Amino acid sequence: MEDAISIKEIFQTLRKRLILIVVITITAVFVSGVISYFYLTPIYQASTQLLVNQSKDETTVYSPNEVQTNLQLINTYNVIIKSPAILELVIKELDLDMTSSQLNGKITVQSEKDSQVVNISVQDANPVVAVKMANKIAEVFKNEIVKIMNVNNVSILAKATIAEHPVPIKPNPPLNIAIALVIGLMLGVGVTFLLEYLDNTVKSEQDIEKRLDIPVLGVISTIGDNDSSGQTNSVKRG
Repeated sequence: MEDAISIKEIFQTLRKRLILIVVITITAVFVSGVISYFYLTPIYQASTQLLVNQSKDETTVYSPNEVQTNLQLINTYNVIIKSPAILELVIKELDLDMTSSQLNGKITVQSEKDSQVVNISVQDANPVVAVKMANKIAEVFKNEIVKIMNVNNVSILAKATIAEHPVPIKPNPPLNIAIALVIGLMLGVGVTFLLEYLDNTVKSEQDIEKRLDIPVLGVISTIGDNDSSGQTNSVKRG
């Protein structure tokens, strides 16, 4: 019974401050939409793929250790791709106005498990620049790895290209608005219960029973002006 009463009170509280919850939710959605569409800079991504093959000579015989060797090479190459030795050359050849650390922050290097394919992704506010940087990183790495590790086992599998109508990967306005909707509802409900908790005024006989823990014996109804006038007149006539 107590649970039913508690649930009923919860719904009553939410219903009483429904307008507040709706206003907070709509405000959160509106602010999120405005920021996502008008203030956040669109970021585009371009990707290229490299294929890493283990260097062999004609006398090399396949062994199970070659798989592990390839994986170790790929992990090493992933680090070298984002190293200043590669990025500084990319900056110089493309005449980029940034440091190697800033360029490093735009690059993501990944390789699938048990795969010899390395994916290089570059993010930038300009889709054309992102494509140029991705392709140049792959090109410079392919040329420089020969000098760095004295191997020639990297091939460019796929170059980055720009779409006819590039679509930014972020921000994602619909997702941001959906998140803002959920947060707005949670915030509205939270504010509602906070205000209810801070409201210590007595509004009904049930409030008296809860606060004083004593039963209510009777209720005095409010007497209107008409009732009091009628009673007064009747007294005078008596």
